Amino acid sequence: MAADALPSDIWIAILQYLTVEDLAHLCQISRYFHSLVNEYGWKAYLRANPRDSWSTSKALQQWNPHDQVRYHTITDHNWSLPSFVARPLASKWAGKLQPVLAINHSRLFVAAANHIYSYIFGRSAEPGAAPSIQFECAYTTNKVLQATRDITSIRCVPDGGYDRTVYVGYADGSLERVVLPACKPGSEGPIYIEASFREKRPYHGVEAVESISSCGDQLLSLSSNGTAVFFSNSANPSPQFIELRSRSWATHLSHRHAVLGASSLTPLTVHAIHESHISSTPSHILTNSTHDDHPRASAVYGICGTPPSAPWGGSEQVIISGWYDGVVNVHDLRSSRRAHRIPGVTSYPAGGALYPVMSMCDPWLFEPVYSVSSGGGGSCHIAAGTARHSVVAFWDVRAANKGWSVHGPGNDSSPVYSVILENSRLFGATQSRPFVLDFGPGVREETYPKLTKPPREDGLKRRDSSGVGFYCTRYGHSRPQ
Repeated sequence: MAADALPSDIWIAILQYLTVEDLAHLCQISRYFHSLVNEYGWKAYLRANPRDSWSTSKALQQWNPHDQVRYHTITDHNWSLPSFVARPLASKWAGKLQPVLAINHSRLFVAAANHIYSYIFGRSAEPGAAPSIQFECAYTTNKVLQATRDITSIRCVPDGGYDRTVYVGYADGSLERVVLPACKPGSEGPIYIEASFREKRPYHGVEAVESISSCGDQLLSLSSNGTAVFFSNSANPSPQFIELRSRSWATHLSHRHAVLGASSLTPLTVHAIHESHISSTPSHILTNSTHDDHPRASAVYGICGTPPSAPWGGSEQVIISGWYDGVVNVHDLRSSRRAHRIPGVTSYPAGGALYPVMSMCDPWLFEPVYSVSSGGGGSCHIAAGTARHSVVAFWDVRAANKGWSVHGPGNDSSPVYSVILENSRLFGATQSRPFVLDFGPGVREETYPKLTKPPREDGLKRRDSSGVGFYCTRYGHSRPQ
């Protein structure tokens, strides 16, 4: 059949259902189809397969659709191998710190002790080259180093595209809205954030602010004693309080749900949000075990949702959590797999107690999971920062029994306290430094900041085969039969 036997509108409608391979083959049939795919096909594929990416989104917008699809396709292939470049983003810090990460479309923020290190996302030198990440400057929140003023949580919030506004929680219970001032060219040492750039939110008394999460203009903060505060990023936030009355660790906020992680017999609970109001009682209890007879107290240290293009459809009903037991659980609030009873629990919420629909662990490392994030190739991966040996564990939810783990650059004997996973990169932070695992193509030496110390002095092993990254120990989760 001749190509022009059907109107172009029909072919354009068909293009949105084709895979990358289909589009590539169609390009080779004739000049007509080559032109049609280049003008409409790659754009349709990008619309149908959005990628969750903070650090590369601005750079990729400057590329034509074909180059964007090529970047994503190579990235997906590298995830399937897996193949990546491991780089520290900085030399070792002095002492052992507990850093936390925050990210927006312009910057990665690494908060450690009373410092905030800003890394700015740049553009690529040419289409196909990895977009750069460079150190911008450092800030300090306190002129005197005090453990009680250590930063314990940080979260980016929208500010009209400036990408400089964060909420910062401290070990002494302080919570502040901070607008980071512009970096001064040539300035030496960290920039002190003056009071005029800070706005206090006196919600948590003297208890450490363990977690801050956000969704649009709404925020959720949680202190170590179990006080959760739901408020808005406005001049008159009108906070709402929930008391968990247990040691608490983690939060996750979506448009419809607030998820809280604590240490208790029921450590993971979901609270419904209706018209900007949060329910004081949980709508669901999310359990760790599929057995009703032998529950035990546990803790949840990390919680996240799924990206828009995840296999689950990016639904807010899917919740991923990292547990003290070393397990990563996936719960679906739509699931019918519910616990009939939990000994020690006398009342159940309307949504009941839900079993996980998927559970994963590193069988060689029975350590707590401190942080979780989802994304990666095809938006199908889950990453977990574990409590020892700077290990990050990965699972592809399409084949969760084929997971693998990797030690961060330098193989520090440290937890991975915080992880952020996007389409082509994983950002992590140990007690010694922040690092990145880059699965995308075109990574060069100049893509990442220069190290201020020789690699050997910094505890880094030999260069990998790319000559850009550093060797990291990687192992699979499969046990021999």
